[in-house]
Amino acid sequence: MSTAERADRPTYRRSAGSARGLARREQLLERVTDDLAVNGLVDFSLRRAARAAGTTHKVLLYHFDGGDDLLLQAVLRLRARRIDRGLAAAAGGDGRSLADRVRSLWPALTGPESRVLDQVIGLAMYDPERYVGLAREASAQYLPALLSLCPVEWAQRRKLEVSELVLATLRGFLVDWRTSGDADGVAAGFDALVRALGREEAADR
Repeated sequence: MSTAERADRPTYRRSAGSARGLARREQLLERVTDDLAVNGLVDFSLRRAARAAGTTHKVLLYHFDGGDDLLLQAVLRLRARRIDRGLAAAAGGDGRSLADRVRSLWPALTGPESRVLDQVIGLAMYDPERYVGLAREASAQYLPALLSLCPVEWAQRRKLEVSELVLATLRGFLVDWRTSGDADGVAAGFDALVRALGREEAADR
């Protein structure tokens, strides 16, 4: 939290943990997340967030531990939306292969949240000391989703190894897609990943 934020922080007793306070916090976070999805990380600040939420920056400081915390919570919410949409796309009959499920994920990963969440990767790389939580929390959010797509009969270690591989590879594709614009190259790489997953599953037969 910056010096200015500490100075502006309300000094009265916080009741943000009450049911009413939590509901208000949820409402504010939804509005700030919507703004982040549209306007991205550039020029993100407490005052911009307050305008988007229809409140003041002091009210935001009542519910969140500064601008960095608000940004982290909004990113987590935005990422959760992406994951929910991806899991919905990957869901289906029990007969669907892991390769098919991962293929279904790609449109969700390149959806409306993609631009902002790709910016988050760059921010965490640019200033890891300040924004390391943005990167660490990404794995904590994505891995359970990928683990849930693996065949139920696989050992937990195998599920984790394959999920880590898929996560790292998809991250690389997203960065390449965003920075190079080489959609054909990324598509070719993605097809190779899907074939590799198919071979992994075929080894059980």
